[in-house]
Amino acid sequence: MKRRGIINAPLSGHLARLGHTDLVVVADAGLPVAAHVPVVDLALVYGQPRFTDVLDALVAEVVFEHAWVSAPADDWPAGAWVDERLEAPAERIDHLDFKAMVNTAQLVIRTGEDTAYSNVILRCGVPFAV
Repeated sequence: MKRRGIINAPLSGHLARLGHTDLVVVADAGLPVAAHVPVVDLALVYGQPRFTDVLDALVAEVVFEHAWVSAPADDWPAGAWVDERLEAPAERIDHLDFKAMVNTAQLVIRTGEDTAYSNVILRCGVPFAV
C-alpha cells in the first residue's frame, strides 16, 4: 500500500504511464473534453475537490516543464493559482486554442471546481537533466 501521494487508483495508474512532453489537463467541472481523451473524474459536488487541491497533489508527484492557461483566467483567480504553484508562469493563450489543445492531451483530471477558467494544461518534464 502506498505510504503517501495520490491514492486514487485510476489517477495513479494514468500518471505512472505518462512520459516526457505528454499533456495533462487539470479541469474545472465544466470544461468540454472530446470523447477520445481519457478523463479521471474526481468531481463529487460543485466545489469539491478544489482545483488548487488537485493541482497541489499533482505537482507534488509529477515533473512539469511548461503550462498553459486561457488568457481570461487572469480575470479570475485561476491564473494566479497556477503561477503560484509552478516554477515558471504559465503561458497565456486564447481560450479557443486552449480548448483545442485539451483534445490532444493524454489525460484530463476533472475537479469539482466551480470558478470560471480554472483549467491548466501541463506538459510533463523529466526529473533529470536533459
